[in-house]
Amino acid sequence: MKKITVLGSTGSIGTQTLQIAREQRDKLQIVALAAGKSVEKMEEQIREFAPSYAVMWTEEAAKDLSVRVKDLPVKVLHGMEGLLTVVALPEIDTVVTAMVGMIGLRPTIAAMEAGKTIALANKETLVTAGHLIMPLSKKLNVPILPVDSEHSAIFQSLNGEPKDKVSKILLTASGGPFRGRKKEELTNIQVEDALKHPNWSMGQKITIDSATMVNKGLEVMEAGWLFNVGPEQIKVVVHPQSIIHSMVEYVDGAVIAQLGVPDMKLPIQYALFYPDRLFRNDETLDFYKLAQMTFEEPDLNTFTGLKLAFEAFKIGGSMPTVYNAANEKAVSLFLNRKIKFLEIPEIIGEAMSRHTNIENPSLEEILATEAECYEFIESRW
Repeated sequence: MKKITVLGSTGSIGTQTLQIAREQRDKLQIVALAAGKSVEKMEEQIREFAPSYAVMWTEEAAKDLSVRVKDLPVKVLHGMEGLLTVVALPEIDTVVTAMVGMIGLRPTIAAMEAGKTIALANKETLVTAGHLIMPLSKKLNVPILPVDSEHSAIFQSLNGEPKDKVSKILLTASGGPFRGRKKEELTNIQVEDALKHPNWSMGQKITIDSATMVNKGLEVMEAGWLFNVGPEQIKVVVHPQSIIHSMVEYVDGAVIAQLGVPDMKLPIQYALFYPDRLFRNDETLDFYKLAQMTFEEPDLNTFTGLKLAFEAFKIGGSMPTVYNAANEKAVSLFLNRKIKFLEIPEIIGEAMSRHTNIENPSLEEILATEAECYEFIESRW
C-alpha cells in the first residue's frame, strides 16, 4: 500500500490525483491533504478519503474546517508550518506537489530531506530553484518523478536509453486558444476568451499561462533541470491535437515519443506507481479515428512570453524567479481585469529588464527576489 500526501488537493491536479486514489483504493492511501481556501471541497475530500491530517493555508480556513469535521478523527493544521509537517510524516512514501506558485518550494525541500519521493506538479520548484533541488535530489537519492504530461512523456521516452546520447528535447505545445493569431488580433482579448482551452481542462492560472504560452516557457526551464539539458537542446513544437505529449531526439536521428489522449490522469498515475504500469479503464488512443497530427513552429513574435522564457533560462541565476513571479502577478491582474492580455508578457519583460541578476541564489535570495518583483509590479499597476 502506497501512502501519500497531496499538496493542492482541491486544484485540478489534486482532484485528479484523488480520482486515481478512488480507482486504486487497494493500492493507494491518502494520509494528508493540503489546500488553500476551499474549505467546502476539503471537507468533502476528508469525508471520502479519511486522511489523518488536513492543512489549510489560512488560520481562518483551518478553524472553519475544524468545526465542519469535528466528528472525524482528522488533525487540522494551517500555514507553512502545517505543510512542512505533512510532507515529512514518517508513514508516507510520496508527496504530490500540486500547489500553484512558489509556496511549494519549502515543502518540496522538506519532503526531500525527509526522504520522500516527489511527484512533481509544481513547475515553480525547478524553474526558480532547480540549481538547489536537483543536486539535493542526487545527494539524498530522492526520486523526482514528473507529473506534467510533457515531462512525463520525456521521462518515459528516456527509459532504457543512454542519457548522454540525447540530442534534443522536443517539447510539444497545443498552441492554446489563440494559436495562429497575430499580436494585433489579441489586443481586446477578454478573460473569458483566454480561459477557453481547446484540449485541456485546467485551473485558471495555468489556462491563462497556456494562452500566453508562458506555461510552455516554464516547462522549457523545468525540462532543462529535470533532464540536464541546456536551452539550446530544447525545441518547442506546436502540436494542436495534443496527442504526442513530447519527444526525445537522439544523436543517431531516432525520435522516441509518448502518445496518448489529452488526460492528466495517465502521467499522474505513472508518477505515483513508477516503474509499474497499472490498468486504467479510460479512453485510449484510437488510431483509426485519428484524422491527422500536425506540427508548427511557435510564433515568438506574437507569444513573446515564450521568447522571454528562453532568455531567462539562458541568463539563469535569479532571472527565472523574476520571470515566474512577474507572470504570477500579471496573470492575477489580468484575471481581475486590471490589465489587458498583451500586458502580461510586457510586465514580465519590464521586470526582467530592471532586475540585477544573482548568479547562484540561495533559497532566501529566491524568496526575496520574488517579493521584490511583486512589490515592483504592485507599485506600478
